[in-house]
Amino acid sequence: MAAAVSTGPDRDRTRAVAVGAALAGAVVAPLLYLLATGAAQSEVEVIERSGRLLVEHATPYLDDPRSVVEVTPYLPGMALLGLPRAVLGGDGPVARVLGDARPWCAAVLLGCLWASGRAVTPVTGGTSRAVTPATGGTSRAVTPATGGGSRAVTPGTGGTSRAVTPATGGGSRTVLGALVASPVIALPFAVSGVDLPLAGLLCLTLAFASRNRPIGAGLALAAACSMKWTAWPAVCVVFALLAHRAGLRAAVRGGITTLAGTAVAVLPGVLLSPRAMAEQVFAFPTGRGEFATPASSPLPGRLLADLGPAGWYAAVGLLLAAGLAIGVSLVLRPPGHLVGAADRLALGLSAAFLLAPAGRFGYLALPVLLACWARAASPARPLSAPALVAPPRIRVLPAPEFTASKFTAKDVPA
Repeated sequence: MAAAVSTGPDRDRTRAVAVGAALAGAVVAPLLYLLATGAAQSEVEVIERSGRLLVEHATPYLDDPRSVVEVTPYLPGMALLGLPRAVLGGDGPVARVLGDARPWCAAVLLGCLWASGRAVTPVTGGTSRAVTPATGGTSRAVTPATGGGSRAVTPGTGGTSRAVTPATGGGSRTVLGALVASPVIALPFAVSGVDLPLAGLLCLTLAFASRNRPIGAGLALAAACSMKWTAWPAVCVVFALLAHRAGLRAAVRGGITTLAGTAVAVLPGVLLSPRAMAEQVFAFPTGRGEFATPASSPLPGRLLADLGPAGWYAAVGLLLAAGLAIGVSLVLRPPGHLVGAADRLALGLSAAFLLAPAGRFGYLALPVLLACWARAASPARPLSAPALVAPPRIRVLPAPEFTASKFTAKDVPA
């Protein structure tokens, strides 16, 4: 249906309608059907149970899990998304929809994408004036927020020329909508949603860091780091980006904010159930726990780990080597803009997911989303020429006045 709609004459309008049709057919309809029938992957049940445990015992971890579905491989921040189920309870239609963790995971993703788009959008309505050399008038350059134009007065005639800036307007929203409707995002969106809030928070972190806002970046990154430890590599990338753009002091402020926020969210679980948290959050996802992890896609790290202890250590060694290489690249060539930082983080996460002893193909949706989102949200350079600047004024001295009575014959050269 989306392909049929996209063949219309008006490219911009038909493209937006096609993306809307794709979202309705690939995301909204499957999600509503799965919510109504109660079908979901096991991750949804894990999040909802961890929210109930957080309310009842102040920790989302069971001390003695009896099966793999009772293991909570997430950090305590993820349990917040299971609180609606603990509060609503029951099995009615409202509780079935609003108590499910998937709509809340999707809400975090979409809210973070909206906020990150606002963070990287230039200030609306700002003007700059410059004197034109021809008439002494002024030219006004308008900085739009979403695909507006910039005007400059033409010297001599007073006319205006308009250039459209395709920075962060409807085009970027269409690209993001198409990305969400793609199978890479639409499938986890409907069946589990567990990595969606992590992806949205990382996008928001990079947006704040690219605009030299270390406190906002630190808070968003702390929220991500309190959900899954796979967000921890982003600390190095964000620190390098802030240090390159805003200086070392801003990077330190962002790092301290991240560490403090993560500690506040994670420390209660560490104090109340340290052994259960270590086994379920760190040992279980790497294949060293009591129960076998269901994340068993045939990725290189998993294939190595299946060879035995030597293969497991080889996979871990390759994983550490890849992390060291990314760290060295951040020191030697730190990212200086949003796209570069997102690409570096996506590269590191891709290496981690490929080389980890246990993993799933679905994990790769996170680096894909980061790389595509950064290119859609990054403000483009304006197409209009810069405003003319008045040349420096030159003071002209008055010419000396001569009278005929002051000249004599001897003043005339022979």
